[in-house]
Amino acid sequence: MKQTIALVDDDRNILTSVSMTLEQEGFQVRTYTDGESALQGITARPVDLAVLDIKMPRMDGMELLQRLRLRTSLPVIFLTSKDEEVDEVMGLRLGADDYITKPFSQRLLLERIRALLRRNEVGRAEGAGAVPAGVMVRGELILDENKHLCTWKGKDIQLTVTEFLLVKALATRPGMVKSRDQLIDAAYGETTYVDDRTIDSHVKRVRKKFRNVDEIFNAIETLYGIGYRYKDA
Repeated sequence: MKQTIALVDDDRNILTSVSMTLEQEGFQVRTYTDGESALQGITARPVDLAVLDIKMPRMDGMELLQRLRLRTSLPVIFLTSKDEEVDEVMGLRLGADDYITKPFSQRLLLERIRALLRRNEVGRAEGAGAVPAGVMVRGELILDENKHLCTWKGKDIQLTVTEFLLVKALATRPGMVKSRDQLIDAAYGETTYVDDRTIDSHVKRVRKKFRNVDEIFNAIETLYGIGYRYKDA
């Protein structure tokens, strides 16, 4: 079954050219020229991944992402311009899984899409093996990879694909320090380059989500200049 990509941009040239590339690679593509129509379309007919421009009419990419995150944890890639560094960081804080800067190589975008979709399938693939469904318990934390579920003290935490993989990487070995490079490899794979700021933004958002259900959450520690670690239960 073909995977479906939502492509949201007010530049029709981008919509046309990127759609052709993705369709040639076997994807189904739904295009939208503004955030409002995209929200309605994605809500009515869910997709496997969304690529969102930031600056659009009726509803910009930031607001669209924020509204989508109330309903779904589908993978999201942001398209940003070179002068939109602040928007880029804000997008990651809101829950984008990745970003790519305009002008961009369509081949690079295709590889980012494939990598993110592969990461989204990690839990399902592991659950199909002989080993029982991968459920990790670390104190008050429970991670169910097959169902992409995370709970803390019995309360659901809605994590994106990237956030889930970051928490998993940290919780797998409590007390052990993970460098930002190690977390980048765990969340993005060794072939994708992102900078340290991206990991820091994701960790800040993860902490915020946990603190929304537990104000004193402190299981993820920062070791300045080194990285992060999950505290021993």
